[in-house]
Amino acid sequence: MLDIRNLTKRFGEVEAVKDVSISVPDGAFLVLLGPSGCGKTTLLRMLAGLELPSAGQIVFEGNTVSDGDRNWSVDPAKRNSGLVFQSYALWPHMSVRGNVDWPLKVMKMPKADRAARVEEVLTLLDIAQLADRYPNEISGGQQQRVAIARTIAPKPSVLLFDEPLSNLDAKLRVEMRTELMRLHRATGATTVYVTHDQIEAMTMATHVAVMNEGRVQQFGAPFDLVERPETAFVATFVGTPPNNLIPVLKTGTGTTVGGRQMPVTPPADTCMAMYRAETMTLSDTEGERTLPMDLVETSAIAGRTMVTGLRDGLRLTAIVDTPPRARIGETIQFRLPSQPDGWFDTDGERIE
Repeated sequence: MLDIRNLTKRFGEVEAVKDVSISVPDGAFLVLLGPSGCGKTTLLRMLAGLELPSAGQIVFEGNTVSDGDRNWSVDPAKRNSGLVFQSYALWPHMSVRGNVDWPLKVMKMPKADRAARVEEVLTLLDIAQLADRYPNEISGGQQQRVAIARTIAPKPSVLLFDEPLSNLDAKLRVEMRTELMRLHRATGATTVYVTHDQIEAMTMATHVAVMNEGRVQQFGAPFDLVERPETAFVATFVGTPPNNLIPVLKTGTGTTVGGRQMPVTPPADTCMAMYRAETMTLSDTEGERTLPMDLVETSAIAGRTMVTGLRDGLRLTAIVDTPPRARIGETIQFRLPSQPDGWFDTDGERIE
């Protein structure tokens, strides 16, 4: 359904998107996940036709809609796609009904058919009662629903979302995530959704592309990214809490883990060991596999306690059954399991 081939976007000497290739099936919910400035919104804008690629191709349903190598692109209005902006971008002088009706009018759909379709999508988004109000008379969450209703009214085959929930409060974000998943099932449209919030990505997506510095670090199902991160960046960006990465160094007298000698056999002289938060524990005393850390945070999570320690730039997090007795700032001992949950080389690539 959606095929991105070696896509690159340059702004002067800056490469915002670097040689990205992704293919997703019809009806998929693809989330572009990454920190601010990683290139995910630039990629979305190229999918929407708002930016011309510097190289590579974008293919919708077997039809090329952008070709950076040949320097041409299909007009955004002719791509059979719809874009929901972060800022909603509603017409302030039009009612809710008028906003949703507008793209259908542009399509020259007959008036009776327009009215029926507007009523259908307003009911689907549960905002039919707001039809005669204006954007400044409804809440932010309701405005977001109107923006989505306007986008899906023409029945696009591809839906594009640019961080649509970032302006909502925490409770409303959770509710809207559920609504967007329900909407995806109801429309069957292939969806591309941009966010830096990994909880949104993990709960909504069928496919996730984790991006950093313009490149896709890993592409796959949410479960696969959590269970088997392919790069150090993915390991420390995906997961709640993310995995712990500790530097490991072979010396003439043994192996140091986080600066302390431990009975560990690494696959390389210099590498990084990955430990999941749920496999780490706390110890009351110093031992052969403990690291002393300054307690910086404790918080409840699903009936257990998340404990975070920091020392010399190294940050570790463990999920434990019983909270530590220490106070913030005091020293606690993190106990590592006998073997790491994964290894990464100094370039951040996974070592088998």
